[in-house]
Amino acid sequence: MDLESFKTSLSAAVPPEGVRPLLRALWLDAKGDFAGAHAIAQDVEDADGALVHAYLHRKEGDLSNADYWYRRARETPVRGSLSAEWEALVQRFLR
Repeated sequence: MDLESFKTSLSAAVPPEGVRPLLRALWLDAKGDFAGAHAIAQDVEDADGALVHAYLHRKEGDLSNADYWYRRARETPVRGSLSAEWEALVQRFLR
């Protein structure tokens, strides 16, 4: 699966079968299900989970909480567009 096919899958009612949890979280986020996306990111207790968690808090406007999660992920806080960050995360987890 590539970025474009992942984006196309957003027209479906359910995420593509077999996608990793963090991709499922990003899929749910794109569909407007912050709570579902957040629950998944919260359950992935590694740097990748922290990075998605940071993105989600940045998207909701909670920058101090987002910065905490970027630090947990050992990543520089992103300040570019949310859509570009979402796409970069999807591409990262599709590899």
